Amino acid sequence: MTTYKVLLVDDEEEVRNAIEQRINWEELGFEVIGKAQNGVKAMEIAEKLQPDVVITDIKMPYMNGLELARNLKEENPGVRILILTGFDEFEYAKEAVHLEIEEYILKPINANELSECLKRLKNVLDKEREEKLNVRKLEQYYTDSLPVLQTNFFCSLVEGRISDSEINKYLNDYQISLPGSYFCCAVFHTSENHVPDGMTPLLLSISVQREVKEKFRGKWDCRYFSYLGNIVMVANLGKEDEITRLTDDCDRFCKWADRFFGAVVTVGIGKVCNEVSNLRFSYEGAWEALSYRVIYGSGCSINIADIAPKGQGLSMQPDDINMNDVFKAVHIGVREDIEHAVFSLVKELKDNAKTIMQYNFTVLEIVGHLYRFCGNNHMKFEDHAGEIKNAYEEITKMDESALMAWLVRVALSISDELKNARNSSLRYLISEAKNIVRDEYADADLSLDTVCSKLGVSNSYFSSIFKKEVGISFITYLTDYRMQQAVHLMLETNEKNYEIAEHVGYEDANYFGYVFKRKYGMSPSKYRTEHMGK
Repeated sequence: MTTYKVLLVDDEEEVRNAIEQRINWEELGFEVIGKAQNGVKAMEIAEKLQPDVVITDIKMPYMNGLELARNLKEENPGVRILILTGFDEFEYAKEAVHLEIEEYILKPINANELSECLKRLKNVLDKEREEKLNVRKLEQYYTDSLPVLQTNFFCSLVEGRISDSEINKYLNDYQISLPGSYFCCAVFHTSENHVPDGMTPLLLSISVQREVKEKFRGKWDCRYFSYLGNIVMVANLGKEDEITRLTDDCDRFCKWADRFFGAVVTVGIGKVCNEVSNLRFSYEGAWEALSYRVIYGSGCSINIADIAPKGQGLSMQPDDINMNDVFKAVHIGVREDIEHAVFSLVKELKDNAKTIMQYNFTVLEIVGHLYRFCGNNHMKFEDHAGEIKNAYEEITKMDESALMAWLVRVALSISDELKNARNSSLRYLISEAKNIVRDEYADADLSLDTVCSKLGVSNSYFSSIFKKEVGISFITYLTDYRMQQAVHLMLETNEKNYEIAEHVGYEDANYFGYVFKRKYGMSPSKYRTEHMGK
């Protein structure tokens, strides 16, 4: 039997304990995974433990039950809310129908009434889960949701096999609407190494595709198709800068898929383009971004525009010599991948060259690609060529092993410079974020969103690299910095606590006191008394 997680929220400890003790949770198919004394604490617990059901009182300090319900629904629309309300609050609570409250239960709490309510809720949750995990329906959905002609069109489009003059004809013939002023490709990769019991990798991928459509419907105008074992999403954008919000939405989907299915989904997002014919370049960028999961980790969204060092573009190679695998390995920076890509390139060169002239011509093309790659990424090829003074003359005299060794050395050297540029870019972002906190911590509106907007990066990417580099989340860093400034003001001025709260970015003095006590284990007044004169 499936067990659902419950969070209890009430500012009276005896009420929380009474609810927990008087209900046979296990028999009903639930478990209490946490208790909170107010809405602020409940949001912290909910973010970490992801409850299926929240039972909350209305009247609480800092954040009342209806405010909590609204915030919970924004973070996780699927969470079920049960409101505990006194008789005098009942009509007020029922006005909040837009919050999609599951039940309103009058105080004092009747154990039988609450148990019956939980039984009904369990039936609803079971039916919803069964519907989503029904393998037979997923197989039928797979058959119905992949129109062959549309899929073939999109596959041909990202492969560059459709001429510009034919695109509109195919769009009309296959009834495909792409109305966006701008377009972008996102590639959803579902790991085959994390498959829940009773599912196959194929069916898991299908269920993920179904949920992508469900979650993004109404928010984004997208088209979907399967390609090379992944789900590709083509998004219509009204404005070019909407790509940041799309990146964050994809990141939230990855976390939701892990929580609900146990599926590890990673999304690579390509650059924005303004022509349907250029979608193949956006797809190439998305695929490139997806390969960076070996650096940034799986289960998140990765935007190629975020990870490319500032001012550096990813070079495009012509079709005559396929250097993409080499340059992809150079960007990722894994030595074994670089060696393998170079080995494959040299082997292909040797296998395909029919004459010595053709061999030399192709070798010179490789050198030319390396020159252009360095130029496109603001580097000097000569800095990476080693002892070779004139590559166009000396490289054609190398035998196979010498050529391979030289290409590996050059590729590794270029990769190191790219990595240093990327790390420099990361350090710059972190430094700028800290400067913003230092200069604007007193602004109550300062948040993760405003900082990311100033820096011009997506929330998901910035949150990931900030925690990786600093060791704590950005919100924790901002809170700690504000608390440090508050301590200075307490010990060095005679300002009232509410004045100090305003000076460090808190409009609500009570909430400031709550955060301060959570940080230092005592109220601001007690802290000032104990530390004055030390």
